[in-house]
Amino acid sequence: MALKKLNKSGLSALVGWAKEEGWNPGANDFEVFWKTDPDGYYGFYLENELIAGGAVISYDGQFGFMGLFIVRPDFRGQGIGKKLWYLRRDLLVGRLKTGAAIGMDGVVDMQPFYEKGGFNIAFRDERYERLGQKMAVSTAISAIGTEDFETLLDYDLECFGYDRKAFLKNWLLIPYSKAFKFSVGNLVKGFAVIRKVNTGYKIGPLFADNDEIAEELYKACLSSANGQPVYLDIPVVNGGAVDLVKKYKAKYVFECARMYYGKPPEIALDKIYGITTFELG
Repeated sequence: MALKKLNKSGLSALVGWAKEEGWNPGANDFEVFWKTDPDGYYGFYLENELIAGGAVISYDGQFGFMGLFIVRPDFRGQGIGKKLWYLRRDLLVGRLKTGAAIGMDGVVDMQPFYEKGGFNIAFRDERYERLGQKMAVSTAISAIGTEDFETLLDYDLECFGYDRKAFLKNWLLIPYSKAFKFSVGNLVKGFAVIRKVNTGYKIGPLFADNDEIAEELYKACLSSANGQPVYLDIPVVNGGAVDLVKKYKAKYVFECARMYYGKPPEIALDKIYGITTFELG
């Protein structure tokens, strides 16, 4: 059994496993993941077959993120996952600048293990589902264009805590997606992306200045996926996000928790109504 860096086909296989696990990724997610950090994926190989893997993403050495952690079902219960997880954590620490934090979204059952590995829970995330439907939206909503990128990058920095230009520019253009902004004059007051995934659509991110703007962006996303399941991952620490899914009678699906190794980033949690992605943050 050897630890190796995954090539693009290895990452594609890992995202395929995520589909089988019911994580509901999009068919083109791995393309954006790869372009974000092609050196950010490692796994164990046995006789040249991938048997376990995960992401160790570096955002320019300033911040790291661990996700996509999967052990092939026929190799579970052998301690392989534990060994790989610690190797990945330490490898990622080595990819980052001294003292840089690492984030992850941990499922409930694994949170005690992650805490033993030095991660602390910052807030819980809950996934909610409802059917998309056509509805009237504010005239302040419009499609995001390439000319909006720099402004959105500044807004994203407030909500994510670190520059993720390489990720965002590709995420906004991912196939079978729509990206909306809420603007007043030249000022962007929020934005959202909804993309096709294996089953239905996922919204992520959904960032907004306040509850009213978040609702209009949510409605725009729901309108773009009429009759299809639409998923939104909310940080429950944001009461406005909780009220939003209640108002639209979205149903609870599951939960995890955003956890950090090291000092958590300073982020505008009151503007985060939808997490971007559990895989890369």
